[in-house]
Amino acid sequence: MFRIPLALIFSVAIFAPAAQAETTVTLTKMHLCCGACVKAVQAAVKDLSGVKVDVTAKEGKTVVTADDDKAAQSALDAISKAGFHAKTDSEKLTMKDDSGVKAGAVKRLELTGLHNCCGACTKSIKEAVATVDGVKADTAKPKQETMVVEGDFDAADVVAALMAAGFHVKVKP
Repeated sequence: MFRIPLALIFSVAIFAPAAQAETTVTLTKMHLCCGACVKAVQAAVKDLSGVKVDVTAKEGKTVVTADDDKAAQSALDAISKAGFHAKTDSEKLTMKDDSGVKAGAVKRLELTGLHNCCGACTKSIKEAVATVDGVKADTAKPKQETMVVEGDFDAADVVAALMAAGFHVKVKP
């Protein structure tokens, strides 16, 4: 009969937690037009324990590597809070829509929290908003994280267009 040495059993029990796999999530379709965008994503997660990011601006891609799923989700939440939105390659770890938008026609919508560091960001924001039927004007300007959209449009459509363009926003009450 084969016997497993007691020392082997204890070493497996002691070191098993250390063998737990990392969590990696790839974010795509992010707006990353310049070095300031890249630095903003990196800054969003810099104080999170057990999290690393690799940002590739040319591809609009960020790879989040974390100690576990909880840390990875914290990174996604921090990146959203910094004004970025993305599609993830994970079924359970996602960038949430916490915009507070309610579907329905409005004439004015004030949005806040979007990353808008430069003219290229502003151009992308304006292009995304302009795709929504009924939008007549917006106040997006570089280096401002708040904007107003005016016209006769569906508020949820504006938020969806911005998120699809890689920007995360919240409706200002």
